[in-house]
Amino acid sequence: MRKVILNLAMSLDGFIEDANGAYDWCFNDQDYGMTDFFSNTDTIFIGRKSFELITGMEDIYFPAIQKIYVFSDTLPPSSHPKVKVVNQASWEKEVNSILQTDGPDIWLFGGASLVSSFLEKRLLNELLLSVHPIILGAGKPLFQNIKSRVDLALLDTQTYNTGLVQLRYTLKPVFDFSLINTDYTHSGMESDDISI
Repeated sequence: MRKVILNLAMSLDGFIEDANGAYDWCFNDQDYGMTDFFSNTDTIFIGRKSFELITGMEDIYFPAIQKIYVFSDTLPPSSHPKVKVVNQASWEKEVNSILQTDGPDIWLFGGASLVSSFLEKRLLNELLLSVHPIILGAGKPLFQNIKSRVDLALLDTQTYNTGLVQLRYTLKPVFDFSLINTDYTHSGMESDDISI
């Protein structure tokens, strides 16, 4: 089964865009591990707004990417051979089908509402967060409309001389307590058989 990895930049106070929707605060002075990341990634999951920023430049920005799945109910089907538009009605089925195929990792590019949907359905394997040494004060938060707590386990950290820190997390497993049989009347022991 393929892994879905969220890989993105964020400010120290948890924003992925500033108040004007800009990304000019993101460092681009070095590779920050992206070459290694792309060496085992051939697919992108991306939201409509994020996709509109790269439309027409897919091959320039992501030359090694073989397929880009855009999650949108408003975009028409794309004529670009790498791009497939996935609507809300079928997105979970489509994602599960993709995950069952053989292949490298999948980059969950964003945006924030798509990240929340993947977290909600527990379809996200890892979070690779590049925390920049800046406090934006306002903007678009990475995590929006999360309805329940998501426990994470830290897998790795990487620090850079610019002050950027990369944090790699995985979701901790959730135990389904409904699987426990709590009906002891059929266990072969009657309550009168129990002695203290």
